[in-house]
Amino acid sequence: MPGNDAKRLRLSIRGAVQGVGFRPFVFRLAEELELAGRVANDSRGVVLEVEGPGDRVEAFLDRLPRERPPLAILLAVEPSWHEPAGYDDFRIEHSDEAGEKTALVLPDVATCADCLAEVFDATDRRYRYPFTNCTNCGPRFTIIRALPYDRPNTTMERFRMCPACQGEYEDPRDRRFHAQPNACPECGPQVALWNERGENLVDGEEALRRAAAAVEEGRILAVKGLGGFHLMVDAGDGEAVARLRRRKHRYEKPLALMAPDLDAIRDLCFLPEAAAELLATPEAPILLLERRSDAVLAEEIAPDNPYLGVMLPYAPLHHLLLRRIGFPVVATSGNLSDEPIATDNSEAIERLRGIADLFLVHDRPIARHVDDSVARVLEGAPRLVRRARGYAPLPVMLKEPVPTILAVGGHLKNTVALSVGDQVFVSQHIGDMETPQARDAFERVIRDFLDLYEAEPVAIVHDLHPDYPSTRWARSVVEGDSDSAGWKAALAGLPLVGVQHHHAHLVSCLADNGVDGPALGVTWDGTGHGTDATVWGGEFLRGDAAGFERVAHLRPFRLPGGEAAIKEPRRSSLALLWDLWGEDVLNRRELNTIAAFTGSEPRVLVGLLERGFRAPVTTSAGRLFDAVASLLGLHQRTRFEGQAAMALEFVADQDVDDAYPLPLEAGEPTRQLDWRPLVEAILEDWRRGTDAGIISARFHNALADAVVTVARETVMRETVTRETVEPRVALTGGCFQNRLLTERTAQRLRRAGFEVLLQRQVPANDGGISLGQVAIAAAWLAAGDGG
Repeated sequence: MPGNDAKRLRLSIRGAVQGVGFRPFVFRLAEELELAGRVANDSRGVVLEVEGPGDRVEAFLDRLPRERPPLAILLAVEPSWHEPAGYDDFRIEHSDEAGEKTALVLPDVATCADCLAEVFDATDRRYRYPFTNCTNCGPRFTIIRALPYDRPNTTMERFRMCPACQGEYEDPRDRRFHAQPNACPECGPQVALWNERGENLVDGEEALRRAAAAVEEGRILAVKGLGGFHLMVDAGDGEAVARLRRRKHRYEKPLALMAPDLDAIRDLCFLPEAAAELLATPEAPILLLERRSDAVLAEEIAPDNPYLGVMLPYAPLHHLLLRRIGFPVVATSGNLSDEPIATDNSEAIERLRGIADLFLVHDRPIARHVDDSVARVLEGAPRLVRRARGYAPLPVMLKEPVPTILAVGGHLKNTVALSVGDQVFVSQHIGDMETPQARDAFERVIRDFLDLYEAEPVAIVHDLHPDYPSTRWARSVVEGDSDSAGWKAALAGLPLVGVQHHHAHLVSCLADNGVDGPALGVTWDGTGHGTDATVWGGEFLRGDAAGFERVAHLRPFRLPGGEAAIKEPRRSSLALLWDLWGEDVLNRRELNTIAAFTGSEPRVLVGLLERGFRAPVTTSAGRLFDAVASLLGLHQRTRFEGQAAMALEFVADQDVDDAYPLPLEAGEPTRQLDWRPLVEAILEDWRRGTDAGIISARFHNALADAVVTVARETVMRETVTRETVEPRVALTGGCFQNRLLTERTAQRLRRAGFEVLLQRQVPANDGGISLGQVAIAAAWLAAGDGG
């Protein structure tokens, strides 16, 4: 270790160290310690050298990680010692663009307190300027076009800084030193109000005033934010909210809210301290909170839902608008349902004409769409439901480097992922692949990732389902179809790796928690293509990235009409009742499920079940939730994914601890949880007039108890052949977004001595499977198995 003789220290730092004020921090620390040297961005992060007396250089090395800027993330700090180079000062040098692109691109960051104070300080030169930012806040991912993160590589390139902004940008002691979006009213982007024909009505402060007035009058306002457009309307105006729903074709799915401040949120929701802190973080997600019974709010915002999705303003434009309005507004994605959000002004006019009455736009281009992230506090910690602004594209770290692999995700809640070294970059939420616009966005995100990191994948990994658009895309580019020209041509001929859907869920949870495995993965969701070509969804998989064994699952049943059952819970319920009673089910008109059909509908569906025609076999836990919701008369048809299951969760009596029977039986070839005694018990309670809340709670408790039963038996069986068995259970898949199910299952598992893994960095739903796909493909490629 060096002493007080002059020494030179070189540090190569990987992580989120560009665009966070890291180089000026290094400059100030070196200046304070009277050290000479250099610091620069490079394609991997930051490289720096300091030299001087050994004790001061050691102090620099000690203090650097402890005193780093608040947004900086240090993934690796690689030191090396050298003889002094003879530096006579400390300088911040231009970026080095050579080398593999592994530097972290930061997500967009909510407005910091310093910038917000300037925006509302009448003496400040940025007073009421909607694009105020610094190295501690503002746009990042939505403006960057290439690495390294320098202004010429961003959408701010077109805005030439005025002398005052240039002075801040060049002063290492200023918090706007090398803040790439730095701007002011004299030189930066401007806001304008357009009508639905794209005609400019007014600019600047008057545009904000008239936009706020439009919302107060009950009109629908499209607002261009950081990653795309919001549609805003008065959250207390039921008629305006209903009009927005009709125009957007979003009839029942809950709408997100933006409130002026935490006090306004407290008027709407119960707000624990941990939730208040999460809302005010730089990530600033939409947070699902329990609604107050006395909340003054249009019922149309979240029908039959005890939770509200709320967020705080996270850009100066939002703060200025919300302070003018003074009350909560709906702030939902600027799109038609199932389409990606609009990002360009002209595109917004074209796509949102007929929805929005006015458009509050600006002239800072958005490089890529990024939705708002959605989170909830579950098991005492934040859990992501949708990963986008504030979180994407930060990587999930693997324990060791892997080949460069492109994973294209699934069908619903699609994300893609790209591994570079020991980092897996998981994209922002893309959404359901139902529309041409969504599939175009999917392709843009893939190209974007490959360009940004200058990556050349060695393989493409996809879901096993042959008809998913993501699977078809992967096959088409690898086979070199006629549409695969240009950038896609480089992907032609690459190995394709197909990964089972629920295996990807399990390994996503393992990778998310930094665990190699093995673990018992309880992977419950609505649908996933099984290795036996049936529809899986209520799975217990024991394994890791290298492989899995299906140790148990729900008893199979059929889905009459196939995919139609996804939107009609009554069909899943009919299938269970037919399994119990056969054709006699048609005589049970007193049941909610049978009464929901008219005319010959139930007889036609029973015919499908009897013949096994258009009635695929499933083990889906999601469809079991649907069936029970139908039995209780909660939902016979749904308007959005998970609606029936959510209703079943919401009605549950939290004070009920007993459970229905759900026995684990021998099966061929795998053990099965037999839901027949459970359904019979539910029907018996229903006939007695037992409250739906008690029935729902007993159903949830039965599932939680069954998980513990399978976990115990799996460990017991494995101890016969293995010396030690890790008692570890991963709870993942869309069903584990259900708070009641997740918390009761986790509590019971821990009491039984099991370690419980839950998703943390990516969602438990299909938004997380691209991470698992990468990890599985990496393990198979390392073993010489292409899957």
